[in-house]
Amino acid sequence: MAAETDRKPEEMQGAAQGLTRREALLQLLRVGGVAAGATGAAVWLSKHSFRPLPAQAEQARRDHRIVDDSQWPHLTVVQNGEPRALVAQALENLGGIGRFVSRQDVVVLKPNIAWDRTPEQAANTNPDVVAEMVRQCWQAGAKRVIVTDVSCNEARRCFHRSGIQAAALAEHAEVILPDPELFREVEVGGVVLKSWPIFTPFLEADKIFNLPIAKHHVLTGATLGMKNWYGILGGERNRLHQQIHQSLADLAFFMLPTLTMLDCYRILLRNGPTGGNLEDVLIKKTIIAGTDPVAIDAYAAKAYWNLDPAQMPYLEMAAARGLGTVDFDKLQVKVSQLG
Repeated sequence: MAAETDRKPEEMQGAAQGLTRREALLQLLRVGGVAAGATGAAVWLSKHSFRPLPAQAEQARRDHRIVDDSQWPHLTVVQNGEPRALVAQALENLGGIGRFVSRQDVVVLKPNIAWDRTPEQAANTNPDVVAEMVRQCWQAGAKRVIVTDVSCNEARRCFHRSGIQAAALAEHAEVILPDPELFREVEVGGVVLKSWPIFTPFLEADKIFNLPIAKHHVLTGATLGMKNWYGILGGERNRLHQQIHQSLADLAFFMLPTLTMLDCYRILLRNGPTGGNLEDVLIKKTIIAGTDPVAIDAYAAKAYWNLDPAQMPYLEMAAARGLGTVDFDKLQVKVSQLG
């Protein structure tokens, strides 16, 4: 059974010991964790299901957010479980999958599948997190459930070696690899990001779930939810690194997810975003999920890397554009402990 708490500032765990609510929230994520490593493999299969569309510039800000409901928390933290159970409990805490997916919705799941790494190396989203999200979407009556990303390393190897393709296909999702013919030029409308090629599945979805993994990043300190949107872009996106914080804020304003579910089952503490050394991986068995993408990034960055918003300017830029709050401790938070 899950032990759950709905906490206001004076009620958070640790308050009895004189901790502030912010300190208590951060302590939740910092406690525990062990280095771990193993190897894994999966079978690669793929089918395209989108027709190539002619390149055209269009104004196409995508807002997939649901209506806010005060009876449900903006943020949930679920700990001490296996990936599927963590995902299921997180969704339940936030009001259930039916709050986010309606019958006949076309749903796109956006995990991090950027790198030619195994799940144990914690460079890509945990495949079981993806598989459970696929299952949940079908359960809610989705018309289509699509899993995709624009990889940094060679896509077929990334989708295969990450285990995500096999896990998604086992739950009957459509898995779409990046294809040069499946990009469309879009007026993003950002400060840095003006017109840019966007992968078509992200332009045709009814609902989009952002499924990043929590990792160290050499340029931003950490790569979390908003950095995961680099994986919707084609073109020479490494050029964006010259103004990376502004480009992240631009992307966050352009692509507003239905839900962000941050995979913290394994965390890449150092040498990100590619990793490779199992000594850099810490097992935390945690999911952080919610409807405020700024708060989720701010929370994980502070808890795992002791980074404040001032050290991650994209957070403050995104908050200034009304995309969320860096003051995660002021939100309603539901905490669950499994096992």
